[in-house]
Amino acid sequence: MKIVIAGAGAVGSHLAALLSREDQDIILIDENPEKTARLLNSGDLDMMTLNVSPTSIIGLKEGGVHHCDLFIAVTPEETRNITCCMLAHTLGARKTIARVDTAEYTMPQYRELFQQMGVNSIIYPEGLAAREILDGIKRSWVRQYWEVAGGALVMLGVKLREQARITGIALRDLCDAQTPYRVVAIKRGDDTIIPTGNDELRNGDIAYFMTTKRYIQYIREIAGKDDYEDVRNVMIMGGGRTSVHVAEGKPDFYNMKIIEQSEERCHRLNEILEDSDIRIIQGDGRDTALLLDEGLSDMHAFCALTPETETNILACLAAKRMGVRKTVALVDNMDYISMAEKLDIGTIINKKMIAAGRIYQMMLDTDAHNVKCLTVASADVAEIVCQEGSLACAKPVCELRLPSGITLGGYVRGENQGALIYGNTQLQPGDRVVVFCKSGLIKQMDRYFSKKTGGLHLFG
Repeated sequence: MKIVIAGAGAVGSHLAALLSREDQDIILIDENPEKTARLLNSGDLDMMTLNVSPTSIIGLKEGGVHHCDLFIAVTPEETRNITCCMLAHTLGARKTIARVDTAEYTMPQYRELFQQMGVNSIIYPEGLAAREILDGIKRSWVRQYWEVAGGALVMLGVKLREQARITGIALRDLCDAQTPYRVVAIKRGDDTIIPTGNDELRNGDIAYFMTTKRYIQYIREIAGKDDYEDVRNVMIMGGGRTSVHVAEGKPDFYNMKIIEQSEERCHRLNEILEDSDIRIIQGDGRDTALLLDEGLSDMHAFCALTPETETNILACLAAKRMGVRKTVALVDNMDYISMAEKLDIGTIINKKMIAAGRIYQMMLDTDAHNVKCLTVASADVAEIVCQEGSLACAKPVCELRLPSGITLGGYVRGENQGALIYGNTQLQPGDRVVVFCKSGLIKQMDRYFSKKTGGLHLFG
């Protein structure tokens, strides 16, 4: 697949590095030669770079957009992304994706308008991050939560402590065909494990479980998390766009406080958010005395969502010391993610990885409904539809000979009936399968789930 990426920022660089390792034909466009040189010097990446403006027609032609399969615009400027997508479409790009900063553009009623303009798909990182944050605080004892097909299956990422009853046992003895969950990934220190029956869980691991909603409480019990309170009171530090979307999407039973330093922004938040269960407080969220006066010790969850990564990490550490068990930090600096995880600050949200995962699903030949990066783990999870005539439907799962580092967690069939996958499971056309794999391997699923036609098929 020929892919042209406009913008060598964090999202563009992450995508380019990811795809260049999968034998994709990648051209990265950015007028700043230092950015492209830094990326090329960071590793053995097989891609071409072009230092021209992404809104230059001559530059786009030089980049080969007239015969590219996918054009991705992820520069820092929304209008520039839309403009260069329009130009790329007119020049012949088969599919275009633009990152935007305006929530209105994501509304379903405007999808056809953007299609007519030549923008096939819109990515709005703040909205995607808000959904992740709401999922992250939905259950105070879970690091990462994800629903498949409206909750027919759920994935739970849980930090295991000494109270867990499932450590030190080989997974072949812990999980069998009668067990209502599967351990599909393990983050241990700097390592990410897609486990086999010989592996076992240890104290300090982040274990990723696949189960159904019926057994969420059971997972909570065996993971030793019964003493965690359900979330009702939430405090947010920072009143930016992401915080607004979190507040707008909160359940009715949440009581929420937003701490924002700017007086002008506080007035704006009061205009936007008219919910009586949301209080806007002007002040510096780094002021511990202010946070205590506003009831930090009574909070079930604390979310640090300012633009400064270091501030967010330190604020979450302070909140934990003051007794808040559930903390969420917006960590935009990719280099800080590993450090933040080692500091045990709680749920980590990175808008760039979330956006990259959503874009990545559009490049798969398989019918991928969702692709999620596990943020602190070097692994991805995808919801993929089995196509008629695909290898995945030809034989039981145990005979598919899946590559090392890939496992199938569960599937949804018919009217949102979720089930776990075991060795003797026989998948059928139309099944929505949850695939877990180490980063960079998910493209290999095309071989198992795509139709055996050899043709290119893009989904959006």
